[in-house]
Amino acid sequence: MMHKLLSRILPLLLLLSVALPARAVITIEITEGVEGAIPVGVVAFDTSQLPLPLKTDLAAIITGDLNRSGLFKVLPAADYPQRPAQSRQVQYPLWRSLGAEFLVIGRVLPKEGGLYDVQFQFLDVLKQKQLLGYRFPVRGRSLRSTAHEISDLIYEKITGTRGAFNTRIAYISVQGKGKNKKYVLQVADTDGYNPQTVLESDQPLMSPAWSPDGASLAYVSFENQRPEIFIQHLASARRSKMAGFKGLNQAPAWSPDGRKLALVLSKDGSPDIYVMDIATRKIKRITRHRAIDTEPVWTPDGKALIFTSDRSGSPQIYRIELSGGRSERLTFEGPYNASPDISSNGKSLALLYGEQGRYRIGELNLEDGNLSLLTDNRLDESPSFAPNGRMILYATTRGDKGVLYMVSLDGRVQHKLSDQAGNIREPAWGPYKPLRIQ
Repeated sequence: MMHKLLSRILPLLLLLSVALPARAVITIEITEGVEGAIPVGVVAFDTSQLPLPLKTDLAAIITGDLNRSGLFKVLPAADYPQRPAQSRQVQYPLWRSLGAEFLVIGRVLPKEGGLYDVQFQFLDVLKQKQLLGYRFPVRGRSLRSTAHEISDLIYEKITGTRGAFNTRIAYISVQGKGKNKKYVLQVADTDGYNPQTVLESDQPLMSPAWSPDGASLAYVSFENQRPEIFIQHLASARRSKMAGFKGLNQAPAWSPDGRKLALVLSKDGSPDIYVMDIATRKIKRITRHRAIDTEPVWTPDGKALIFTSDRSGSPQIYRIELSGGRSERLTFEGPYNASPDISSNGKSLALLYGEQGRYRIGELNLEDGNLSLLTDNRLDESPSFAPNGRMILYATTRGDKGVLYMVSLDGRVQHKLSDQAGNIREPAWGPYKPLRIQ
């Protein structure tokens, strides 16, 4: 029975199966930009008052963030007419002649207790005024995070939407072949730096899911020769087995308040959606159908679940209220719609659209029902929204490699997080970190 259920459900959950050696650090390759992106200068931060050279290049990190957003185009540093560190040093006519509309400048000063004082200003070149100005007391290990935080502030100032550069991603990396194959659950910054291994196993790992506070990951492990659901606290590495029922234990998803898990169990027959109270381990069955119900995600208000089911004869996406009632079908265009993720405002679904042997990332507008295809690939999987809803992280294949991509909600901006020798899949974009502004 277990083998039959796995043979039915795994095609919905796992499209990539090639395993190759993986490198530790993901690098960024921008594959598409947007015409009309805002030209901005990002000047190297002045570190001349530090006793030792700074190993972290804040300006380079900010440049990478802004370029990846598609909203900005950072002008080449070699063309800069000057290297100001404070606004009083800026000669605005020179920057207007270069074509810059905005300017990012800053400096890093020594501070007591082994801290750095990171100061930055974001300037409007055309209006010749400061738009943002902050200072951060920072330890050396937090300099990269501070640079991402600066990028977030700049992005929010221009768009009115909080940036998502200072967040993390989780993913599964398959390393080695045959008897040497390893499954590694990792987390990293959104630009691929600071990769950290959460768990390494000889058996498959699947379905990483972030807790709302970003402190824990839920995931599926086959380490006991069967799928079981675990929660692991990232800071302490402490973990707990949450579900090891007979049959399938799959697809964990945290409730918005972090108190419950939606999960897929087959202990009573075909796979159905259940909700577990994390504190008490009590479970409540949500769906009852002989078909496969899987891949649950919570609506932002925590009142409903969106999930994939083949009850109509092919995988489609449904919604069910936790208070009761019938499931409502949401997707009608195309023979295959699966792997839903919902935006933070509840207005859009990211999904996997399949047709004629191709699987692409799509976006379903829940207000008007319009479905847009965002990618033009052959084998995409696992779309995951950024916490601000502006980008979607997903896995795909390039040749015989599993790689990660990001695409904007309108499909106009794409970039690759490329591990040149590895097979990376099942990404999940983490939540916001707490704000720290002075």
